[in-house]
Amino acid sequence: MKLLLIGGTGFIGHFVVPQLLQAGHNVTLFHRGTRGVPQSTPQIVGDRNRLADYRQQFTQEKFDVIVDFVLGSGAQATQLMETFRGIAGRIVALSSMDVYRAWGVFNGVEPGGLQELPLTEDSELRSSRNVYPPEVLSRLRTMIYPWVDDEYDKIPVEQAALGDPEMPGTVLRLPMIYGPGDPVHRFHPVLKRIDDGRKQIIFADDVAPLRTPRGYVENVAAAIAVAATSPQACGRIYNVCESESFGELAWAQKIAAATQGEGEFVVLPHNRTPKHLLWPGNTAQHVVASSDRIRHELGYREPVSREEAIGRTIEWERAHPPAHPLTPFDYPAEDKAAEESPASP
Repeated sequence: MKLLLIGGTGFIGHFVVPQLLQAGHNVTLFHRGTRGVPQSTPQIVGDRNRLADYRQQFTQEKFDVIVDFVLGSGAQATQLMETFRGIAGRIVALSSMDVYRAWGVFNGVEPGGLQELPLTEDSELRSSRNVYPPEVLSRLRTMIYPWVDDEYDKIPVEQAALGDPEMPGTVLRLPMIYGPGDPVHRFHPVLKRIDDGRKQIIFADDVAPLRTPRGYVENVAAAIAVAATSPQACGRIYNVCESESFGELAWAQKIAAATQGEGEFVVLPHNRTPKHLLWPGNTAQHVVASSDRIRHELGYREPVSREEAIGRTIEWERAHPPAHPLTPFDYPAEDKAAEESPASP
């Protein structure tokens, strides 16, 4: 099978490419030229926002499947469909779990009560089209994801990918992804405190049990590869995440167990927890998703165990600490809170 990966040189694409090549597929990368590509892998250097300029070259190549890693808005998705309509067999659009109403409830932008769990591909989507405030989008664009624009919303992306009668599509709703290369450094807040020898690591009582969908990057890459190369995925939506969901405290305990850290985890009442450790939004809304469909329909299985995934992530995080951590560290405030408040393990 001949595939074109748009933006396939980043965090996730770095692991998708070798899996496709190892399976014997022909892979071409379309990217900005700011990162290296695997040796002998064909590439087209260009601007993602000017796809139509390269249509003649795409037509000559005649790709079977297009996988777009950097779709962020309806306008980008419309351009994608118009560019490849009639010259490619299928589009695979990488979406996000943030399309679900539950994510909007968690972020405080969706009215009504809590969303029923677990989330399936048929669960209710957001009615709001502003899941993240402008300042958050600006920060994401500046520090992590340069392709994110002010119109970011995966719902119109999905509608465009699945609504074209001439261009079949597949949508993958991805989780919170951890692993080597993670631009968010999801393990860093806990791992740094462990490595700094913190005697007590604090969680607010509403954050400690909070469950969200996660996936290790190599395993998520395997899901993308199987969906991109499976004809039966045509016209389908798939959640991609680990089958078990753990709270924030449970994840921290798994990281600590892998490092043999000696610190103690304590849970404090919300009103006695330092402000920098609180989470915004409605923490009563957990976001737990089912990935049964991709497992049953496409036979997807994670190639890397959770224990190995955590170990590899810790090793990478220690070797690549973030220059500008996204979460603050205020140890004096944490020490004071721990001393003044009764805590529970």
